[in-house]
Amino acid sequence: MVDSRSRTVIEDYLKVLFNLGEWDPDERSNANLAARLGVSTSSVSEMIRKLTAQGLVSHEPYGGIELTAAGRTRAVEMVRRHRLVETYLVERLGYSWDEVHDEAEVLEHAVSPRMVERMDHALGRPWRDPHGDPIPTPDGVLHQPPTSPVATLSPGSRGFVARFIDHDPELLRWFAGLGVGLDTEVEVVEQKPFGGPLVVAVHTGGEPRRVELGIQAVLALCVAQHRPHPTGAEEPGAGCPYVGCQHLDTIRAEHSVSGSGQQS
Repeated sequence: MVDSRSRTVIEDYLKVLFNLGEWDPDERSNANLAARLGVSTSSVSEMIRKLTAQGLVSHEPYGGIELTAAGRTRAVEMVRRHRLVETYLVERLGYSWDEVHDEAEVLEHAVSPRMVERMDHALGRPWRDPHGDPIPTPDGVLHQPPTSPVATLSPGSRGFVARFIDHDPELLRWFAGLGVGLDTEVEVVEQKPFGGPLVVAVHTGGEPRRVELGIQAVLALCVAQHRPHPTGAEEPGAGCPYVGCQHLDTIRAEHSVSGSGQQS
C-alpha cells in the first residue's frame, strides 16, 4: 500500500514527465526533471528506478524517459486536474492567472473525480487553461494549437499569443500590465543587435504599442497564425478550437481520465 505522501510524489513526477515531453519528447531527462521539481539528480534517478519497477515509466541507462501506457493514464489525469483547477480558480473564484499555479499544485491531489467532472461541466468544457496549455478531455485528448516561438518570427510577421511557457508570477504580471494575454496579436518589429531585446508591436485596439522583450519574455511566448474560434462543444472532445488543431491522443484505454480513481 502506498501512503498519501508517496502517492503525491509519484503523481508529481508523472505529471512533470508528461509536461516536459508534451511539446518536445527530447525534454524528458533526469536533469530537466530535477530542475522542474527542485530536487537533486540523484533523487530523480532513485525515483525513476521506483517508477520503472511499478511499470509507470521505461528508462534505459543514459537514455530518455518514457511514460508507459499506465504511466500516461495517471499523468494525464493529474494534468487534467491541475489545468481544470487553475481555470476554475480564475473563472469562478476571481483569482488572477499569476496566482493559480501554486494553489493548483496542492488542490490537484485533493479533488475527487466527481468534482473534476463537475468543474469541467460548470466551466463549459474548456479546452485550455489560463496560460494556454490544453486541458485533456475525459478521454485523454488534448487540442494543441499549431504554434511557433515568437523568437522564430521574422520582422513584419504577426501572430496571436497562444501559450505562455513560463508561469513565473512576476513575468505573468508584467505581461498583464502590457496588455499581453491569450489571443493578443503581436507583430515582430525588429531584433536589436548584439543580443539585445526583441521589439514587438502589441495590437490591442487603437495605435499599436511597441514593447521590448528581454530573453525571458521572448522564451515564454508561443504564437499561432490564427485566433481560436469557439468550438461550440457541448460534449467532451467535440470541435476543434484552432485551424490546423493538432490532437495529442494520449489515452484510448479501458477507462476515461475523469472516471478513474486515484490509484494507490
